[in-house]
Amino acid sequence: MHLSLMTDSLGKLTFEEMLDTASMLGVETLEIPTGGYSNAPHMDIDRLLESKEARESYMRAIESRGLKLEVLNCNGNQLSPDAQGEKDALLVEKTFRLAELLGVEKIAMMSGLPGGGPEAKYSNWVICCWPPVMLEMLDYQWNEVGIPYWEKTARLAESHGIKKIALEVHPTQIVYNVPTLLRLRNAIGPIIGANLDPSHLFFMGMDPIEAAKALGAEQAIHHVHAKDTHIEKDVKDLNGCHETAAYLSNPAFERSWTYCALGYGHDVFWWKRYLMTLLQFGYDGPLSLEIEDVVMPSVIATAKSADLLKEAMPHDYTRDFPQHLLEIKGLGFDI
Repeated sequence: MHLSLMTDSLGKLTFEEMLDTASMLGVETLEIPTGGYSNAPHMDIDRLLESKEARESYMRAIESRGLKLEVLNCNGNQLSPDAQGEKDALLVEKTFRLAELLGVEKIAMMSGLPGGGPEAKYSNWVICCWPPVMLEMLDYQWNEVGIPYWEKTARLAESHGIKKIALEVHPTQIVYNVPTLLRLRNAIGPIIGANLDPSHLFFMGMDPIEAAKALGAEQAIHHVHAKDTHIEKDVKDLNGCHETAAYLSNPAFERSWTYCALGYGHDVFWWKRYLMTLLQFGYDGPLSLEIEDVVMPSVIATAKSADLLKEAMPHDYTRDFPQHLLEIKGLGFDI
């Protein structure tokens, strides 16, 4: 495992400032958004697509800090029935093209959410089986829109050399829990996997450790976001966690949940158990810090989160050990 950074966490910094800060924090690889729900503060995708010189300069800036570009992120809703859906679908295609030009083989994105039928104006997240029309909506969303889109999109990704599409297990998407992720993966193939972000599972009432076990057993974890959530128990007990109070317009203590720096929702012991579970079930890839804390400045929240994650990593401490001390035999696993 290694420390990675979803660069919107430092979205108020310039590209160069973000790179310098990431390097100082001990980050090794980067996940950079290209647009969609992000305003892409650190990437002009059209300029990079148009200019080889711009791409070379961009990559030199990253590599000069000892960093590597590992993931492009194009989170949006490409299945939305409105004009935004068309715009986001075009962004996906641009991101795939840029990934090939930059040598990136993994894309992080959302699964998307269609409307409830052919004439729908807005996306519709179905989370209950009743009344019966809800099941009709689900059938349309999956069989008429979702699966056909992903069959085509997976082929397009493969044609651009992309090996993994990591879908964020996220509310208001067709993929929002373990069964829906596995349903899409089984329909499309192993290029589809999870971008497992515990922060969303927390406020949907799931257990990220159990999710890691279930998805890891299927080798279906392609990427991991390190992001925490604080649950305001008194509010949650009254309102549940389907929170509609505007995120930035309401104080955190008035909402049932709020994103926070790592350790401010779940302590380092929880994170140690989570990372050990990921490792035991086969995930040994990047841990991409995604910080959306609304209380402390983003640089401070990111730095505190990086410190906690480095402490929690199961084998990060071994890097400076003499190699002969690490060649321990007979323990049933490879250190």
